[in-house]
Amino acid sequence: MSATAPGDYVIRSIRADEWPALKELRLRALRDPLAHLAYLETYDVAAARPDSFWQERAAGAAEGASGARQIVAEVPGGMWLGTLTVLVEEAGTTDWAGFPVDRRQGHVVGVFVRPEWRGSGLTKALFDAGLEWAWASGLERVRLIVHPDNERAQGAYRKAGFAPSGRTVPLVGGPGDYELEFVLER
Repeated sequence: MSATAPGDYVIRSIRADEWPALKELRLRALRDPLAHLAYLETYDVAAARPDSFWQERAAGAAEGASGARQIVAEVPGGMWLGTLTVLVEEAGTTDWAGFPVDRRQGHVVGVFVRPEWRGSGLTKALFDAGLEWAWASGLERVRLIVHPDNERAQGAYRKAGFAPSGRTVPLVGGPGDYELEFVLER
């Protein structure tokens, strides 16, 4: 299958009933050669999840949801080319790694672009839409976590305006395992 020309896609929020497409793209992402660096779940674990999991995941980040927003790039015919999700982290809570959240912020997760679309500007377009939603939702900054060995992702995040904060986040995977926090201030 050949990709259509850049710009021949629509960037939009997902709808709750699109859970099958969400599941398909997530499973595709988990088969990427760098998935072990990019995601905190494996293909086998995700593939074994019941449909109810995917339905809840889609509903929680769909258009109209307030705690998260999943953005996709879609070509005519309905295939999703890429995605990212912005999770809202409220001030006064703790994040997934146990760190205190000082201010209302977004946390970008689940970034994936199909290989044939990498380098086309699609990743930046997804980030632009995710950031637009974050700023419109009153978030003060947006952050993401990236593995130090995932240089491709770090390059894409820098192009989207993110910079290292200097904070490292330990991973549950074992001693010495950590990731880097990148941030973008409003």
